[in-house]
Amino acid sequence: MTRRSLAERTGALSQFAGVRLSTLGDGLERGVRQLEFRTGSGLRFTILVDRAMDIAECEHAGRAVAWHSPAGFRHPGLHDYEGEDGLAWLRSLSGLVVTCGLDHTLFMHDDPAEHYVYAPRKAVSSSLHGRVGTIPARLTGYGETWVGDECILWAEGIVQQATVFGEDLHLIRRIEATVGGDEIRLHDRVVNHGFYRTPHMYCYHINVGYPVVDEGARYVAPIRDVLWAAHVETYRAQGTGYRTVPAPIVNFHEQVWQHDMAPDAEGRVNVAIVNEARGFGFEVETLKSQFPAMYEWQNLHAGHYAIAIEPSTNHVLGKEFARERGELIWLEHGEERRYDSIFRILPDGVAVADAVRRIQDVARQPDEDYPQPSGKYPPINGAAA
Repeated sequence: MTRRSLAERTGALSQFAGVRLSTLGDGLERGVRQLEFRTGSGLRFTILVDRAMDIAECEHAGRAVAWHSPAGFRHPGLHDYEGEDGLAWLRSLSGLVVTCGLDHTLFMHDDPAEHYVYAPRKAVSSSLHGRVGTIPARLTGYGETWVGDECILWAEGIVQQATVFGEDLHLIRRIEATVGGDEIRLHDRVVNHGFYRTPHMYCYHINVGYPVVDEGARYVAPIRDVLWAAHVETYRAQGTGYRTVPAPIVNFHEQVWQHDMAPDAEGRVNVAIVNEARGFGFEVETLKSQFPAMYEWQNLHAGHYAIAIEPSTNHVLGKEFARERGELIWLEHGEERRYDSIFRILPDGVAVADAVRRIQDVARQPDEDYPQPSGKYPPINGAAA
């Protein structure tokens, strides 16, 4: 429909689509601001302004896509970053996208702090997946913008991770969706606003749940090599390979893989979780130049039951591994890194089949559910292997 013909049929676009700001009012979520996006196609998702502008709920035509954990969308004021020996992050893990960074990702780590030129600070202690995901954003704008007959729904905000005698990193985030569309576009800039040379690591924990994730669903990706598996010593013990989803399993222990993905001719990496029996799926598109590493997280314990697609700036072995190989990103004052990603709903069997075909045309993933990890980590940023 044209903008005029749509306007003739309603007094406000909000009848069909729009962005609305509200505040959650009960339990652990009380006081959290959220933006609700509706595109009119059936795509609805929410942005938690007070949780790094991460994407919480996501559904299409009433069918859930995003995973909701038992932890809920906890108010950041209740988060104990230093708690549980660095594992308290798990008490705030829920929703479609949880951002990890800005100066640390992966497991807990003590980092030498000489670059902050402050004698009492001998080390920077980082908990699981860093600080940014529980920092409230300063909301700088949201709304609808017409470009001809196309209407773009958008929101922008700034998340500042900073301390005295330490890092001052800004995440500048813009989220877009087109009215009538089934895609979410995420544009991030991480900028060193301070004057200390500062490390930067970045990862998205993109969590997909039932009914996309269900028995028989598949992880589809242009995998040219399986690099690493956390459970390689007990590879087949839980009966779950990298490729096919089982039914929920009581006492399932998380499994994490790292795959080396082949980009397409434009440098894009597309990974999908598809449920062909239902004709429903979800696809993530990133740029290999921005996210050279990709993890797969399987949390198939009954009552949790999720799979995560995790694009990352660094290999899964962590900050020291990156430092030793010359792959750790350092930002000087004013320097920035950009990240441009698309999250795409696959609403029917035709869309699912098209995504599978596109991905397989780039690289054919291993047919074996338990491929032996190679341990051969490709260089990142041109560092020697």
